[in-house]
Amino acid sequence: MTESQGTDGATERLPVLEKTTGSGDYGQSSSAADYEPPPPAGREGRFWSARRIPAALTALAVFVVAGFFLYDIVSVRAGRPGMRWRRELADQLAHRPLDDTWVLVGAGLVAVLGLWLLVLAATPGLRPVLPMRRTHADVRAGLHRDLAALVLRDRAMEVSGVQSVRVRVRRRKAEVRAVSHFRDLDEVRAELDATLTETVRGLGLSRKPALSVRVRKPGRKG
Repeated sequence: MTESQGTDGATERLPVLEKTTGSGDYGQSSSAADYEPPPPAGREGRFWSARRIPAALTALAVFVVAGFFLYDIVSVRAGRPGMRWRRELADQLAHRPLDDTWVLVGAGLVAVLGLWLLVLAATPGLRPVLPMRRTHADVRAGLHRDLAALVLRDRAMEVSGVQSVRVRVRRRKAEVRAVSHFRDLDEVRAELDATLTETVRGLGLSRKPALSVRVRKPGRKG
């Protein structure tokens, strides 16, 4: 998926595969192949989420509260008594001490809400979208993790001896768990390492994920 720079369109990121090192148990082969992601050149930043739902909820809450207060102020200016809820609120605020339980609970909730809004404003979001290398100055592209996992799974299934594959892609790691019903496990794992390493390089990601491959025999039936 592509997006022109400066637009509000969002693209999705690739899932990451993780390579694990160490010897596996009997009937299982694992590796952290010779592929280690090189330091990114001209690394692209993450895509920023529009966060329309939090923004809409915040705007709606401010609109409702401001509307109530504005209506009451206009009513008082017109010579009518203030609304009962505002008089009770002013009375409670005037007489309740600061260490009152309900005052502390209310202040805590407001503080948490404010902190949540600050976090949303300061973080990019769109974690499922992995930035891709930029080939044109005015165009940014990204790949969703699920799509990247699907590509890796399809390539892994092309390896001889592979019966089934599970792929999980994170921001920095890609985990591949394969089941081989024939051939030596180390041979299958080595071929998967080579195939998936080339596949990861071909995805065109700005930051290539580390690759983890594990192969095992199918479990016994019954």
